[in-house]
Amino acid sequence: MNHSSIQMAITIAVVAVIFALRFRGMTRERPFKLELIWIMPALLVAAMVAVLLQFPPHGLDWAWLAAIFAVGAAIGWWRGKLMPIAIDPETHVLNIKPSPAAILFLLGLFVVRFALRALIESEASAWHVSASLITDGFIVLGVGLLAVSRVEMGLRAWGLLREARAAKAAA
Repeated sequence: MNHSSIQMAITIAVVAVIFALRFRGMTRERPFKLELIWIMPALLVAAMVAVLLQFPPHGLDWAWLAAIFAVGAAIGWWRGKLMPIAIDPETHVLNIKPSPAAILFLLGLFVVRFALRALIESEASAWHVSASLITDGFIVLGVGLLAVSRVEMGLRAWGLLREARAAKAAA
């Protein structure tokens, strides 16, 4: 086996284990800590900025990265909407139950990313695309997806909390 086949096999095995563990824990609701929702997007954006500052894109690459981020953000918003959030009307405790659709959606994105990466890397020179733009594009797409899904869930949770407080005050 060559190096890329071994790397692919390891990656697939790690992803399979992660998704199996995620599916196993999907039967129960978990507390949704609204006050901590900003941490993951902030860390992801900081990491993305650090990577982009290390080897800054040039010229039209910025436009490509902005478009890729917009695609990731749109996908992330949709993924965030797939996550059901519940609120206890008396205690105002927020709970989230991971959605099988959201996990399958991420798995599908991983498969598409894996297939596109191989295709793009093999055709990059013919398309006159740099390898760093491809790498940066995947990073920007991932940050857009994960950060914006958290933003969507946070905004929805704030709305649920506001409605529950208003209903309790009216009662």
